[in-house]
Amino acid sequence: MKQVIPLRRRLIDLPLIIFFSINLLFITYIVDIEQIIIPDPNNFSYPIWPLPFMVDIIHSYGRNFDPLLMARPTWWQVTIWIDALLFGPFYVVALYAFIKGKNWIRQVCFIYASVMVTNVTIILGEEIFGPYRTPQLWFVLLDNAPWFLMPLYLIARMWNNPQPFTQTLSSAETQVDFSDRRDGLTDVA
Repeated sequence: MKQVIPLRRRLIDLPLIIFFSINLLFITYIVDIEQIIIPDPNNFSYPIWPLPFMVDIIHSYGRNFDPLLMARPTWWQVTIWIDALLFGPFYVVALYAFIKGKNWIRQVCFIYASVMVTNVTIILGEEIFGPYRTPQLWFVLLDNAPWFLMPLYLIARMWNNPQPFTQTLSSAETQVDFSDRRDGLTDVA
């Protein structure tokens, strides 16, 4: 019999939960939405969302560290739309699946991680070699590292186990009345 491993015993999932949360609450629907709503950061009116101080922070970062963010070429805008339309909903679903221990998220994680690593590799190629290269390479590389390394961590986490959130109970453990257990194990649906 398979049982969900409680989150408190899956501490290796906490970095991913934090990463998904930051992306959902800050990157996708503040930073990326700003770039969709404001196509030209040199000629715009402040939108309702993101708030003006958020727009100012994003633009300050772009002016000081990341000319690509300010240039917003077409291919860059495509990556932003992928983030808003695909990654944002993924983060919601992934947070639910990782917190509740739903194994069905495993295959989707491989797709997400592959696309994210591809996007970040292309973006970093521009940051290093392109016409919008950054004047602060080490800072921008370190700033973008989580979006390259966390998807690799996600792949490693999902790779060898087709059911990463469950464990097989021994025959003695399956004899226990699970309704009386207090350790957070729940039946896999």
